[in-house]
Amino acid sequence: MEQTGSRETRLRRATSRIAAGMAVAAAAIAASASAAAEVINQPQPWQMGMMPPQSEVAQSMVGFHNGLLWVITLITVFVGALLLICVFRFNEKKNPKPSRTSHNTMLEVAWTVIPILILVGIAIPSFRLLRDQLIIPEADVVVKATGHSWYWEYEYPEDQGGFSFISAMLEREEAEEAGQPYLLAVDNAMVVPVGANVAVQVTAQGVLHSFAMPSFGIKTDAVPGRLNETWFRADREGIYYGQCSELCGSGHAFMPIAIRVVSDDAYAEWLDEARAMFASTDGSRQVASSD
Repeated sequence: MEQTGSRETRLRRATSRIAAGMAVAAAAIAASASAAAEVINQPQPWQMGMMPPQSEVAQSMVGFHNGLLWVITLITVFVGALLLICVFRFNEKKNPKPSRTSHNTMLEVAWTVIPILILVGIAIPSFRLLRDQLIIPEADVVVKATGHSWYWEYEYPEDQGGFSFISAMLEREEAEEAGQPYLLAVDNAMVVPVGANVAVQVTAQGVLHSFAMPSFGIKTDAVPGRLNETWFRADREGIYYGQCSELCGSGHAFMPIAIRVVSDDAYAEWLDEARAMFASTDGSRQVASSD
């Protein structure tokens, strides 16, 4: 299957090819930073469960999910057992004369209070997780991600160079030549430092998109005319892959998200290279403050 897209997309991709040297430089920087930078978090064939979490929020999400799965399983088994008891013990054959009992105060109190306690027990960690997701700490890095049809554009604020660049999916031949996964690899990845609070401002042009990175536990709608915000703090260097998670059109399957997490020194070096390569492409645009 080949990537579909408008003529504008192709022109933008052609423009981004001018910065191919930038992508190569970024790869070299990340490779020299650490062997861990080569770890690629991506879906695997026949994989079950969530992506390995690489941020504190993502770890909390996976822990909450796994704990809730046990609660749901126990409730299902308990209710199923009660149904089987009713079917086999209280059927017409064993009880030709049905009981005329209509109320049992203790039983009615129990099946009202116990579900309430279970829901409260679920709500407490759920609200705590929502707080961690929605309350964005002071950002060390701010990146604006704009969804187009069908590719992503990333803008870095003035204090980091004031540049922007296009991130488009690699064709099959390009991905295979680079040893990257097809449908996930891009020509220019978002680059952020490890251990930094990264605020991502998300918007779109034209149609709805969704910025999702499972390894960091983030998924935010990209809405034209609206600026949403999310955040993450990566615990480990490497390349992380996500995709647009909103059915945005014929090119929905062809706008992956790639985030390269590098050391502070590698990030500073990448910024110097990026300023020289991308600052002239659209230096007038600014990224709003995360405050």
